[in-house]
Amino acid sequence: MSISRRLLAPFLALLGCASPAAMAQEAPWPNRPIEFLAGFPNGSGVDIYQRRLAGPLSRALGQPVVVNNRVGAGGNIASDVVAKARPDGYLILFATAGTHAINQALYRRLPFNVMTDFTPIAHLGDVPNIMTTSIERRPNYRTCQDVVADAKARPGALNYPSTGNGASTHLAGALFAARAGLDVVHVPFPGQPGAVTSLLGGQTDFFFNQVGPAMGMIQQGAVRGLAVTTRARIAALPDVPTVAEACGLPDFESTTWYGVFGPPGLPEAITRRLNEEIVKIIEEPEFRRWLIDTQGIDPPTVRTPAEFRAVQERDVARWAQVVRDARATVD
Repeated sequence: MSISRRLLAPFLALLGCASPAAMAQEAPWPNRPIEFLAGFPNGSGVDIYQRRLAGPLSRALGQPVVVNNRVGAGGNIASDVVAKARPDGYLILFATAGTHAINQALYRRLPFNVMTDFTPIAHLGDVPNIMTTSIERRPNYRTCQDVVADAKARPGALNYPSTGNGASTHLAGALFAARAGLDVVHVPFPGQPGAVTSLLGGQTDFFFNQVGPAMGMIQQGAVRGLAVTTRARIAALPDVPTVAEACGLPDFESTTWYGVFGPPGLPEAITRRLNEEIVKIIEEPEFRRWLIDTQGIDPPTVRTPAEFRAVQERDVARWAQVVRDARATVD
């Protein structure tokens, strides 16, 4: 080896070591697994949906889509992780109107701004709740009016669980109590298991659960569905009246949505690709049937990230008013 080649050899070696990393950085997205992160536990409506979406999205992108949950603070912990993540398209937040509209009004301080610290990707559908009671423990609650009458006869005696402060299960119950003029107690749990167990065990009286997680228990005869929180009855449970019909509360509505967000500054090309693939999946007939018939979710009419941003902006203002009207707190 000549002197010049001896001098050049270390640099060639370094170049050879650096080449794979450089190639990986330059490889088109995605070239490794993508993580879905949600702030709610296994078995929640969020978890059910994200797992159903992860499979076809993985096939569409050619990379595994891994589902993880980081539970706590009404979904704020998971949201904060994504708000501070690198905008490389490998960590995506599965969010709700709770995390990205309601919490802004419900919590005095958040470690992020829901409008500026995230990149909206895709709206996933509108999510109703359903008022449920235990058939075994509360056999006298056959209609929503039965619950209202009992609550008025015994102020402060009835309570309702939720899947966490700021969740739709909390706000629907709080709004119902405020509109009906009831003195009832909110009992938050960190997710579905505790809330459902309390209802079935008789520790709580009624539960505004999301339709998806409630469907199985209704079909098994464990709980009775008394009223849905939508303006019109839903296809999944056509015999269940609305709160407006069953409870005598005109214009009552409490629906939220699911959506996908990235960190701030997510490149437009990645945002667009994720949006396009997710929209395609949701528009597939089988997926739409699953949403409507088993989850009670209205498939989204919102298609683009810009349209989703507009929905979020509207709901931040709308839910701030609901929180005030319902006198909801995180205490």
